[in-house]
Amino acid sequence: MLIKLVEHIDLNEAYAYLQSPEAGAVNLFVGTVRNHSKGKDVVRLDFEAYDAMAIRQMEHIAHEAFSKWPLVKLAIVHAVGAKDPGIPVVVIGVSSAHRDASFEACRFLIDELKKTVPIWKKEFYEDNSVWVNAHP
Repeated sequence: MLIKLVEHIDLNEAYAYLQSPEAGAVNLFVGTVRNHSKGKDVVRLDFEAYDAMAIRQMEHIAHEAFSKWPLVKLAIVHAVGAKDPGIPVVVIGVSSAHRDASFEACRFLIDELKKTVPIWKKEFYEDNSVWVNAHP
């Protein structure tokens, strides 16, 4: 498993990690910073994590995914720090023999990550900033 918190996400690293001759499907979800939220222009997001607990929870949901689907490899990488619009902030990747398992596991992992992993984001607008819930 490739699981980590980083300052900058390397999409090529995640994709290269997921490669395997056993895998007929590689599915990557890339979450990026949006330039708008709730009718306001977003100029930046700051991500903070409780690192040790975040990694432990990311490993937990990874093991859960491996128990539910016949996956070959799995990657969960989340960025921390200040990020501008358009910048990747999370990558979920899985490889499997067939696409159904790959799609389903990828969706499960990003949904569980947002629900259970202690990573917080603060949205900065032109006129103020607010901490936001991952699941509004």
